[in-house]
Amino acid sequence: MYNVRTTFYTQTGTQNLYIMILDKLENLEDYELGGLFPRAIEFLRDNDLISLPPCKIKLLGGDLVVNIQDFDGKEEKDCRMETHRDFADIQIVLGGGEERMGWKSADDCKDILVPYNEDKDVEFYNDKADSFVTVRSGQAAIFFPTDAHQPGIAPNQHYRKIIVKVKVR
Repeated sequence: MYNVRTTFYTQTGTQNLYIMILDKLENLEDYELGGLFPRAIEFLRDNDLISLPPCKIKLLGGDLVVNIQDFDGKEEKDCRMETHRDFADIQIVLGGGEERMGWKSADDCKDILVPYNEDKDVEFYNDKADSFVTVRSGQAAIFFPTDAHQPGIAPNQHYRKIIVKVKVR
């Protein structure tokens, strides 16, 4: 089992830090993720994600939202850095695609492009990613509210993409 929560002790008490995850979809059950993550992983495990039609499925009163997309990748310049305050993202690539995703600490994002929208739980930035990960078909990346991310970088590619929004606050 993996525990992705690291506890830091500071002069003012303890502080939990959640670390972005990149792994194979079938390995997500091995992580000790609390809250609604087990329900999200159960949905991913128990459904044929390729056969489901593109749609948005709201579960648990909207605390868990599954977006199923047939996705057209974009150029990096057309993808924006984003953060969420109340939800974590599980971003999954399927169907032979491969997507590059940018990452930067949310605390380091300063150049706001679109201010925070509480209804959509998103804020967009002009900031550039500090690093990139490649998410291949059958893999998932989990971004917590501490992670700014720039998804969708996959020029000239068409693939199935699943984005699960998991309420964490």
